[in-house]
Amino acid sequence: MSNRLFQGVVHQMKDAIDRIIGVIDENSIIIACSDLSKIGTSDELFTSEISESHDVYVKDGFTYKSFGLHLKPDYAVFVEGTDEIAAKYASILSISLSSIKQYYDEKYDRNNFVKNIILDNILPGDIGIKSRELHFNADINRVVFLINIITSNEVSAYDVIQNLFPDKNKDFVFNISENDIVLVKEIKSNIDVKDLEKLARSISDTLSSEFFTRVNVGIGTPVMGVKELARSFKEAQMALEVGKVFDTEKNIVSYDNLGIARLIYHLPTTLCETFLKEVFKKGSIESLDHETLFTIQRFFENNLNVSETSRKLFVHRNTLVYRLDKIKKLTGLDLREFDHAIIFKIALMVKKYLSADPVKF
Repeated sequence: MSNRLFQGVVHQMKDAIDRIIGVIDENSIIIACSDLSKIGTSDELFTSEISESHDVYVKDGFTYKSFGLHLKPDYAVFVEGTDEIAAKYASILSISLSSIKQYYDEKYDRNNFVKNIILDNILPGDIGIKSRELHFNADINRVVFLINIITSNEVSAYDVIQNLFPDKNKDFVFNISENDIVLVKEIKSNIDVKDLEKLARSISDTLSSEFFTRVNVGIGTPVMGVKELARSFKEAQMALEVGKVFDTEKNIVSYDNLGIARLIYHLPTTLCETFLKEVFKKGSIESLDHETLFTIQRFFENNLNVSETSRKLFVHRNTLVYRLDKIKKLTGLDLREFDHAIIFKIALMVKKYLSADPVKF
């Protein structure tokens, strides 16, 4: 597509410049030229010297000027002649073609199109029109992964993830901030959440083991239709934020597995504070020491089973019963009763939520 774009500009300028002008790509192939017979031929003059030079470069009767949007330029323009006018023509052409290419990429690039959708930078009514313009298959199952970089080194996590998902017609990778990378992945219609978490784990493990980069990954819900990608992205954002509050030990968090934490996250803080006061009428939750809270946590993890919890804690059964009676005396809640246990579990989560003061979306 760039070839036709550049050729259109070169064709319009050839009469005004009245010299042979053209464009060479990074493989030294002439992709556009006022002399049509040269298109597709190789020009070995696009050497590393030209591509790395930001100034005009003169060689064998032609003046060259590289351009592109990357650190290493992707293209170079050439103008017949080695005089000052040729240098000016080359500079003007490089600026013009670079600007045109950037505008084209922003308007027609699929990756940028997907990015604009998830960031709500495109009107819903325009999404269908753009999809048809880009021949973008909108009715496919996709899911959004949000990869938050915690610690990194000189290796670009963005480049690593792009290499892990090289098919740019199916998967889209882009930065939305210095430390946040989005992966929009095409998936099967019946994919399981565990498979998505396994994929996220492979990304995390690759970055960690091979490139010493620690990340947290939030996973949105699978969606059908490109318009729903913004929702999946917001869910991935929420999964990360809720995970920071309630699952601090996990670095892979799926929106589908947030459970009751998702509900608590949406509650007003005033309502949460009122709930805690009502639950702990007899005494504040702060009256429980660290050992008692640890015991409660293990009791919940072992499904309110006294014998199993005492075995895991390496204490006598009667010792655990004594601790549970102590909790009942302090709070009025008997954790051996299912209803009381649920209330206490939610209260602990609400307390953690209030202490974290998370960002809302």
